[in-house]
Amino acid sequence: MPSASSEPAPRRFDFVHNPELRPVVEGAYADSKRSLEQKDFDTALRTSCGILEAIVTDALEHRGLAALAAAGAPPGNISEWPFETRLSVAEKAGLIRGGCARLPAAARTYRDQDRDQHKGGFHMQVSERDARLAGQVLHVVMRDLNPGR
Repeated sequence: MPSASSEPAPRRFDFVHNPELRPVVEGAYADSKRSLEQKDFDTALRTSCGILEAIVTDALEHRGLAALAAAGAPPGNISEWPFETRLSVAEKAGLIRGGCARLPAAARTYRDQDRDQHKGGFHMQVSERDARLAGQVLHVVMRDLNPGR
């Protein structure tokens, strides 16, 4: 009988449809946890939001634009939609529940902050609370997208 240590670690992201994306989000998930432990709240929040965006986009793409039209999906490439639009359409399509309502402002605008920072603009200070909330919302969405877990 194999020992517990010789068994492969459970994959948190088996529900992700794109097999090439799974190891990327697995690694990012570990990075996010490590950043939070190291009190690098900005990186923890941005990484959690990036994972959230990636897994929601994967679910939306798997569902398909035609099926998402009834949920108010805009035309065009899903990966080009704003973060808020992806979350809203995923919720309206029944892919996720209302957990994203708890996302703090810093999480909702994390992409805008990246753009502003590259232009030398204002950088929002991320609190521990915001980083933890983003991680909690990520866990809720992971459960929503993987109900059989």
